Amino acid sequence: MIAVLGAGAFGTSLAVAIGRERPVTLWGRNLKHRSQSAVSLPENVTVSAEIGDVGADTVLLAMPAQALRGFLQDNAPRLAGRKLVACCKGVDLRLGLGPVGVIRSVLPGTTGAILTGPSFAADIARGLPTALTLACADDAEGLRLQHDLSTAVLRLYRTTDVVGAELGGALKNVIAIAAGIVIGAGLGDSARAALMTRGFAEMVRFAESRGARGETLTGLSGFGDLVLTCTSPQSRNFRHGLALGSGQPVDESATVEGVATARAVTDLAERVGIAMPVTAMVAALTEGHVTLAEAVRTLMSRPLKQE
Repeated sequence: MIAVLGAGAFGTSLAVAIGRERPVTLWGRNLKHRSQSAVSLPENVTVSAEIGDVGADTVLLAMPAQALRGFLQDNAPRLAGRKLVACCKGVDLRLGLGPVGVIRSVLPGTTGAILTGPSFAADIARGLPTALTLACADDAEGLRLQHDLSTAVLRLYRTTDVVGAELGGALKNVIAIAAGIVIGAGLGDSARAALMTRGFAEMVRFAESRGARGETLTGLSGFGDLVLTCTSPQSRNFRHGLALGSGQPVDESATVEGVATARAVTDLAERVGIAMPVTAMVAALTEGHVTLAEAVRTLMSRPLKQE
């Protein structure tokens, strides 16, 4: 049995995709918005607002990255001993850890994994072909999860590089905000391409410094997700940057994971002396420490160097 905890757009889409082929329990703290959704649930999906009803061995945690630690702490006795798969992308502001790191810190000994990669909830819910990365340090457990969660249209690729998969998904959100700022400010597609390229270099540099394998970042959880979120207004992070760049009000109700991640990663990078100019500028812009004109001027006036 599989459970999805979190009945937001992404959690619901995963429940729909998996529920087309096998039983799934979908839990949400407040299911009012779920009843208003246009997505119809397969018969295999059971909806519950009582977390005590969730008896599945495999649990997908579909909630914002900054909410994950508190949720795990509140429900530790219920979740201990289960296979926990994080379905969020970010770096915890307090701990400086990715989602699997947070799982391990709260529930030591529990099998933790992350499901990440280029995906929009609407595409998954509609049954459109999607490929994702499933990262689990224990390859045998990862293999079981890969088979349990894959469907005819949801194809999962397996890796043991958890840190690489975590940071690819987290950091691409930061670069997506920057890409949105570039387009919103009218700087053009050429500038966006340059920004994505240099941003990807930052992603690889930081991830490798944290023990990740560089090739993981060239896969679905890094480069693949970067391309998707830097080029589509379906991305909340891209839309957030678009609003900032064009001087429009940002959607305060939307969860924009890249904002917190930029702040967390900038702090971590500064401690170990890793240059992250794009990430640092996104953090400064989103926190209101610099203007857009100052940010562009700072990035363009950096010393010339070899690529």
